[in-house]
Amino acid sequence: MAPDAAVAASSRWVDEDGVRQPAGDVHAWTRGTNQTLCGLALSRSELARFPHVPWADAVWLAQTGERSLWLCPRCSAALTPRKERGRSWTRVRPRP
Repeated sequence: MAPDAAVAASSRWVDEDGVRQPAGDVHAWTRGTNQTLCGLALSRSELARFPHVPWADAVWLAQTGERSLWLCPRCSAALTPRKERGRSWTRVRPRP
């Protein structure tokens, strides 16, 4: 798990302060590597790096609806603690 993950995205926009911000398909990226947490190569996928934007900010933007971002589900799963995700299954009966 990479708690200090930054963002790599397929497109960008510039805010009123002149700072580049991610848009489109957004992936988590660890600084110093050439791939996202889900395994996409940044250069081959033509993803732009946003080292100044933490993953938590991208999640917040997507949840509030301020920007139309598609968060990669694999990257999200890699950064979400298991306790917060919960179980996707239930036990029907005890084992014999």
